[in-house]
Amino acid sequence: MGKIVVAGGAGFIGSHLCGYLLGKGEKVVCIDSLVTGNRANIAGLLGGKNFSFINKDVSGKFTVKGDVRQVYNLASPASPVDYQEKPLETLAAGSDGVKNLLELAEEKNAAYLFASTSEVYGNPTEHPQKETYWGNVNPVGPRSCYDEAKRFGEALCVAFSKVRGVDVKIARIFNTYGPMMRKNDGRVVPNFIEQALGNEPLTVYGKGGQTRSFCYVSDMVNGICALMNSRERGPINLGNPVETSISGLAEKIIRLSKSRSKIVYQELPIDDPERRLPDISLAKSRLSWAPKVSLDEGLNLTISYFQKL
Repeated sequence: MGKIVVAGGAGFIGSHLCGYLLGKGEKVVCIDSLVTGNRANIAGLLGGKNFSFINKDVSGKFTVKGDVRQVYNLASPASPVDYQEKPLETLAAGSDGVKNLLELAEEKNAAYLFASTSEVYGNPTEHPQKETYWGNVNPVGPRSCYDEAKRFGEALCVAFSKVRGVDVKIARIFNTYGPMMRKNDGRVVPNFIEQALGNEPLTVYGKGGQTRSFCYVSDMVNGICALMNSRERGPINLGNPVETSISGLAEKIIRLSKSRSKIVYQELPIDDPERRLPDISLAKSRLSWAPKVSLDEGLNLTISYFQKL
């Protein structure tokens, strides 16, 4: 049947994906540079007979021995804190890294899934965002290293499919949260939870009216695997079609964590998207996929995880 390669497998979503695939009886090869991934995320998998770990940067040289059936590419910094501190590494992951993993898939005659992002839509002028929307991205702004790397990665996947016949799938992932996010991740859910558990003020940027759509990680992993095991190429949006304001999220986390925190407001960062909401009609019709975990349920599970750290 061949092994399954998960690049970025020690990261947040990648480690959940590795665990899910192992639970299905698959043999999994995790490749991660640990630049933003965390060995602790895969500590419980190391030593298992069906799991192997390669500590390499996919934008450089690496080898995978034996037959490979599928390649999942989740290898990239994904938090604004990380990719703004490591813009060159982020651009390398979205160019050389994507190319190297596509060539691996070509060599092994394996299916390839590229984890793209809702950031390809930038600060959208279309709402909700459909896959046909081309986006509104600042190519030289503070988020450009990530946004443009993912847009280039999509283009590279399409070219490899057209010219070399690689079986590619493109998933546009919207805001995902859950256990195994880092405390200092920089994204809004872990930030708010850490502040709430410490009874510290929750920092909301702007007036808090900007929106996101939060998808629990188990739902995201199910969607990613549904796309990989389908005949669809994509791009296909994967996310939760429930829009939540940032101030509303802050209030919800304070309530669920029984925190004494208050909300404080600071200046909105440059190019921060005002609204983000996926149209998941394609995922529903082509993959029979939709999120099942409610925001309250997912946040309770995530808060419980952070309480134990």
